[in-house]
Amino acid sequence: MSELTHFDADGQAHMVDVSAKGETHRVARASGVIRMRPETLMLIESGSAKKGDVIGVARIAAIQGAKRTAELVPLCHPIAITRIAVEFELVREANALRCTAQVETLGRTGVEMEALTAVQVGLLTVYDMCKAVDRGMVIGDVRVLEKRGGKSGDWHAEGKDDEAPAT
Repeated sequence: MSELTHFDADGQAHMVDVSAKGETHRVARASGVIRMRPETLMLIESGSAKKGDVIGVARIAAIQGAKRTAELVPLCHPIAITRIAVEFELVREANALRCTAQVETLGRTGVEMEALTAVQVGLLTVYDMCKAVDRGMVIGDVRVLEKRGGKSGDWHAEGKDDEAPAT
């Protein structure tokens, strides 16, 4: 296992110097789920939640979350994101909604944190919009599915990307 890069030789936190790295096309994809009561999932699917189009608003929130990652995670570099795609999928057998985000850039550092932030903010927005009818929703299984580009090359999570979340 390699050393943690966000600490200097004295153990002090610092932002990693990426100036010597070359610019490459970098991609990260992450996902997570929010589990809920079946009635809540039906409200989302039908578009009849009191606050409106839950998935549409959550998609915009996820995109905004990716763009603001450097403001939320102290040692992240501000990145010029070139693309963000966010998808939501109903997982009926688990009474869940899955959010998957793909973030891309042409830069010197990866976009895993941006993809993870997009997923979390999207799922938090679903919670916010539906909490009046279901305060017991649970957000989980948030993880990086893959990253491409950069010095360390490509990486893919073990297991299937489309596995149904545990109930």
